[in-house]
Amino acid sequence: MKGRQGLIFITFLVVLFFVYKDKKHDAINVKMVSTEAGLISGKTGADGIVKIFMGVPFAAPPLGDLRWKPPQPPVKWKGVKECVAPPASAMQNKPAPYMMWTMEYQIPAEPISEDCLYLNIWTPAKKKGERLPVIVWIHGGAFTGGSGTVPLYNGEAMAEKGVVFITINYRLGPFGFLALPELSAESPEKVSGNYGLLDQVEALKWIKRNISNFGGDPGNVTIAGQSAGSVSVNALMVTPKAKGLFQRAIGESGGMFSAGLGIVNELKKTEAYGLKLIDQIGVKSVKELREKSADEINKIQGRFGIVVDDVVVLNAEKAFAGKLQNEVPLISGWTADEFLFGEPLSAKDFRAATERNYGNDAEAFLKLFPAGSDEEAKSSQKLMSVLNFGWQNFHWAYMESKTGKNKAWLYYFTRVPPGEPSYGAFHSAELGYALHTLKFWNKPFVKTDYDLENTMSSYWVNFARTGDPNGEGLPVWPAFDESSPRVIELGDKVEAKPVPYLDQIHFLDKINK
Repeated sequence: MKGRQGLIFITFLVVLFFVYKDKKHDAINVKMVSTEAGLISGKTGADGIVKIFMGVPFAAPPLGDLRWKPPQPPVKWKGVKECVAPPASAMQNKPAPYMMWTMEYQIPAEPISEDCLYLNIWTPAKKKGERLPVIVWIHGGAFTGGSGTVPLYNGEAMAEKGVVFITINYRLGPFGFLALPELSAESPEKVSGNYGLLDQVEALKWIKRNISNFGGDPGNVTIAGQSAGSVSVNALMVTPKAKGLFQRAIGESGGMFSAGLGIVNELKKTEAYGLKLIDQIGVKSVKELREKSADEINKIQGRFGIVVDDVVVLNAEKAFAGKLQNEVPLISGWTADEFLFGEPLSAKDFRAATERNYGNDAEAFLKLFPAGSDEEAKSSQKLMSVLNFGWQNFHWAYMESKTGKNKAWLYYFTRVPPGEPSYGAFHSAELGYALHTLKFWNKPFVKTDYDLENTMSSYWVNFARTGDPNGEGLPVWPAFDESSPRVIELGDKVEAKPVPYLDQIHFLDKINK
């Protein structure tokens, strides 16, 4: 009997060993996580729960002959790659705070490099295959600046709310969005530009293939971005190359339904513009361009953005109207003040510009954007500037609601961050609230701010988890309804209201078509 009991006990120990071994194998070991290119190590966050991996390669360095080429798979390595420090930001000018965009909005001073195709991961998962929702943050910066390691994009607090949070880099400026006839000619698809957008697609492909090893669900990915990042989200919804790579979308202050912001252009126009740009550094051919240093290329200054080429990126209006968009639930919105483009015109000059720009619609325009005095004209121009974003994001929600199978939710951010000088609820003021990163922003925040931060970030996390921002304890956020459109106002109070300036938005809808 004793021998039999001993055998049973030994068998129990063997089973226990293998169960423990399997559990240990499934656990996410911050010292060693497998990716398709090799093993990486990370670090643990301040709470001891969130695991952080920074500077994970998702593509090969876009150097030499790979400059102005679609991204290639990451180069494999041996051993364990340490991923604990911020990667290089894409080539751009040195960070320089200005106006409302203080250090919290800037990239690290260094490193800045053409070798920039890396992502950062924050995960609260304890084991592989935990299938947590994933949020992929696409930074803004007018397609010429920014990175995934801007302080306000730190993902630790969002991860603590139960999502895998990822920030990505992509090529910027002339490296990411230069289009030239010669570049189009050498491309198998006969298009150029959009290299930065293709980097975003490549990052999403990497995430789909690898994120389960970090506890994320490759079938539940939310893409989110602000400003140029929001334009990118819109573009990803209308590129066939991103089909199936994400399941939800969040766009904050930016869209690509018109060229009004100067960052969406057709291919032929962008190619002609590119020829003028490379003239700045005295080169005439792509061969000469590829021989130039990154610093020399970075001297090319101009407007860069999404190229509508009907191959990589479709026309957004036509794509949504034809039900060709990558079909996902959507959150879209803008801030109450955004920012004014350039110096305001006098009332006289504003009226004259209106006559030139709007012709037969000028009278109707001036009723909605009056210019009876210089002060009134200034206010109208500020409103017009705000609605350059507002109309885009409203129209995006409208088109998804009208032509898509999924719902859209619209927000209007009105909270003025405390402190002086005040720029109102400015363009990107919502970031610290939405991403739960107010602690990284040097402002005298009060309870109202922290309550809004918790509410807004909870909406974002709920949306990533279920495709609906609503949840227990949160004010009800109604889905977009064309017959009676409403927003959730995110301000001193959080409540559903009619869409502000709806008459002006409808007018812009008419003239932008």
